[in-house]
Amino acid sequence: MARRFDRPGEEENEDQLARPRDQPEHDLSEILKKVRAQTPARLLAGRTGAAYRTSTHLDLRQAHAAARDAVRTELDLLSDLGEDFVRRWNLLEVCSQAASKEQYLLRPDLGRHLIDGSREELTRCCTIEQDLQLLIGDGLSVTAVVVQIPRLLPLLSEGAHARHWSVGSILVIRHCRVGILNQIGELLKPRVAVLLIGERPGLATCESLSAYMAYRPKALDTDANRNLISNIHARGVSTESAAQRILDLAALMMKTQQSGYRLREEKSS
Repeated sequence: MARRFDRPGEEENEDQLARPRDQPEHDLSEILKKVRAQTPARLLAGRTGAAYRTSTHLDLRQAHAAARDAVRTELDLLSDLGEDFVRRWNLLEVCSQAASKEQYLLRPDLGRHLIDGSREELTRCCTIEQDLQLLIGDGLSVTAVVVQIPRLLPLLSEGAHARHWSVGSILVIRHCRVGILNQIGELLKPRVAVLLIGERPGLATCESLSAYMAYRPKALDTDANRNLISNIHARGVSTESAAQRILDLAALMMKTQQSGYRLREEKSS
């Protein structure tokens, strides 16, 4: 039921109830400051009349543009990760059946299978039946790959070797979907496969990476057979924490010989 304003000035008083939203940062209570510090969400951003402030509107437009760029940009291995990094980790680039980013977005099924030439290259160049197989997929955010992989990959490699695991050749898969884990599992037969892939970006960040993991992945596996550690970025799961969780979960998969919904991460003390 609509409220009537019978006395002069009552409408102005009603508007004053919302005025705290327009107050600058230094006027906010300590509780609200703490809430803002805990989330990238645009809480209490303020308004001008019924619209966002100009600064808020421009910030949203910038975040939306960054998200679109993260999705649609093609990964250039040498320029994005650097020639030294590619050479140090001996990264092997392969391609899914999606011939372009546009086709990748329209045909998710093509991103789950390698082209014939890439399958043959894996068979020729890679060692099978390794303990750990690391995969890097551009996914839905090239930005996430560019920002997170240079810090996360060394931690995973060092941690795996510290546990005396054999590690397969590190693959970079262009136009990659999560389901490609199944084909990699059939071709290379690793005990545990880990796919580090860019997450679909939002307006909070376009730098978020996911780690999809599976024990001995095979052709008919679904998401129920996989485990996921997501939100790997500066305001989410740190690279150090993500590396430790990935390694611990991989060890648990090897120990229990399973992955998926039946397996739960063991909380570290």
